[in-house]
Amino acid sequence: MTAFARESSSVGDSNLTVELRSVNHRYLDCVFKLPDALRSLEPKLREQAARVLNRGKLECSFRLQAQAGGGTALAIDREQLQRVLDAAREIAGLLPRSQPLSPLEILQFPGVCCATETNEDSLLGSASSLFDTALAALAANREREGTRLAAMIGERITLVEREAATIRDLLPALQQQQRTRLLARLAELQVEVDNDRLEQELVYLAQKADVDEELDRLQAHVEEVRDILARGGPCGRRLDFLMQELNREANTLSSKSISTSGTQGAVELKVLIEQMREQVQNIE
Repeated sequence: MTAFARESSSVGDSNLTVELRSVNHRYLDCVFKLPDALRSLEPKLREQAARVLNRGKLECSFRLQAQAGGGTALAIDREQLQRVLDAAREIAGLLPRSQPLSPLEILQFPGVCCATETNEDSLLGSASSLFDTALAALAANREREGTRLAAMIGERITLVEREAATIRDLLPALQQQQRTRLLARLAELQVEVDNDRLEQELVYLAQKADVDEELDRLQAHVEEVRDILARGGPCGRRLDFLMQELNREANTLSSKSISTSGTQGAVELKVLIEQMREQVQNIE
């Protein structure tokens, strides 16, 4: 389910920020972008995410930045500095025309200068706590979106129920129309027919066009969708399965249709079911 959350806090002389983004996915898939200082925290973050989320692709990004004017002390690694200076003098001897290194260039060499590190335990604990706070905000956003989606699906499922009821009400009249048309056609042809055989054929045609079972199953699926929405909790997979079943019944209604109105009703059902199916893909 699509959602976003961002949280920040101060850790020593640094600012720690976490951003979470989630989109729909068949299962829970977590992708982390962590600074080196937080690499060891990834397994714990995965466990924390699994306790809150059931499905979705979660993208988590942490940023650790020094505060402006924080006064963080810079530490010089004198052994590394001496190694850099010795290497520079050796190279200068091989290249007489080389320019001497400036102090700033030496400071930029990896390992020569570094900011005083924030206590590692304090940093990891703060990151874990901040992640929990962001997860709670993300879950709240997902819940609000889920409430809106549930309302939309509830409206569509009511329309499906009404359309199915309309089709059911039309069935007796449609079957009578089919019988009347066939008898009228036989009268036009002025042929002798066996009345018993004629009745058998009419019964056969009525059975082929009978969709009571399909409408009953459709109603059962409608009631199941309502029950699932009422129970709440993770239900995307169940709803996705029911959308497939609803669509199966709508296809059968269309194939058995014996009138334009019946075909139009089946098409309207399929449109409503497709609208729900698209939204169900965003439900956990």
